[in-house]
Amino acid sequence: GNVQVILDGFAAMGFPNCGGAIDGTHIPILGPGHQGSQYINRKGYFSMVLQALVDHKGRFTNINVGWPGKVHDARVFRNSGLFRRLQEDIYFPEHKITVGDVEMPIVILGDPAYPLMP
Repeated sequence: GNVQVILDGFAAMGFPNCGGAIDGTHIPILGPGHQGSQYINRKGYFSMVLQALVDHKGRFTNINVGWPGKVHDARVFRNSGLFRRLQEDIYFPEHKITVGDVEMPIVILGDPAYPLMP
């Protein structure tokens, strides 16, 4: 299915068995009257966090939006539906490859805000 196209796409770029890349970005907003300070991000402007999982072409495959700008990417991730489905092992189909002598499941690439998970 569609997952195989993504796996093949990342493999062609040199990373095997990758189901996506994840990061958070800040969407600028006008400062809300209520709890405004929660929306000021570390760069000093009002924002909401958009967490995006993208495929090999940079297209959104999963998004989570609405957390105040002050909230760290790690917390947004831990509270997302994507995290729950990854924890329950229902987001990706079972598709392990062997690298050296290690069995490797489908992985998501992300910066250190995203924990190393099974």
